[in-house]
Amino acid sequence: MTQSIYRGRFAPSPTGELHFGTLLAAVGSYLQARSHQGEWLMRIEDVDTTRCVPGAADALLRALDGFGFEWQGEVVYQSQRTELYESALDNLSKKNLIYPCTCSRKQLANEDNLSLPVYAGHCRHHHLPLAEEHALRVRVEDRTISFEDQIMGQNRQQLASECGDFVIKRKDGLFAYQLAVVVDDAQQGVTEVVRGVDLLNSTPRQIYLQQQLGYVQPNYLHLPLLIDLQGHKLGKSTGAAALNLSQPVLHLHSVLVLLGQQPPAELTRDSLSQLWLWAIEHWNIENIPKQNQFIKHQ
Repeated sequence: MTQSIYRGRFAPSPTGELHFGTLLAAVGSYLQARSHQGEWLMRIEDVDTTRCVPGAADALLRALDGFGFEWQGEVVYQSQRTELYESALDNLSKKNLIYPCTCSRKQLANEDNLSLPVYAGHCRHHHLPLAEEHALRVRVEDRTISFEDQIMGQNRQQLASECGDFVIKRKDGLFAYQLAVVVDDAQQGVTEVVRGVDLLNSTPRQIYLQQQLGYVQPNYLHLPLLIDLQGHKLGKSTGAAALNLSQPVLHLHSVLVLLGQQPPAELTRDSLSQLWLWAIEHWNIENIPKQNQFIKHQ
């Protein structure tokens, strides 16, 4: 890391109430920051306003506060940072890396594979103006992006053949997650990104944008997911239930177990502050399982 101060962040999307999967990601990023005597920032990723649920952001923040999380500084909202994303888009445009895409959903669906959509570049050479009614894609180079994840190990992705040019601004005018998260992490000085392994495949695209925009690359740590008995990621779309906020110690203890930290059973009878002290002192990323974890109940 190029900075002397560790700076991590947690960036939930306000699409519903706090559930077990979100709590696990929060605990992992929080403990990684606290074990490095670093800062932990809070960012609400509401760039996709079509998915946001009214009141969900405030409910998430209240729930996290009830679990004893403490973040530094003001909460950042992506919906209030459009000017920063426009500036980054302008920088990429000046490098001739942006072009409009008029492909239909049907065309794109025919090209999708199960792990990562690969765009064939139909609109690369159409030379259309950067109009508002089209999605905007960034040109990728024929190169391999490699990075070392602190849990998942060495990862490589050949951008042209495994990803293709990807969207950074949508047809509806909203900025895509890939650009917003890169700009936010750089602007906030994040030194390490801790998040779920479902975003592992997105990391090479984000590193590519970091390189094109001249940003410092943070370290990465991708946590295992919680999955149900059908093998689905625990989340809003699969009916994950909101946590009972009256039992923060029990929930936190369960998350530590799922993260391989082996907390003593007697900690379930202790205070929330004591459990946090134990968790920070004993945090060991080498104990975190690489495989996703089944969860039978929430």
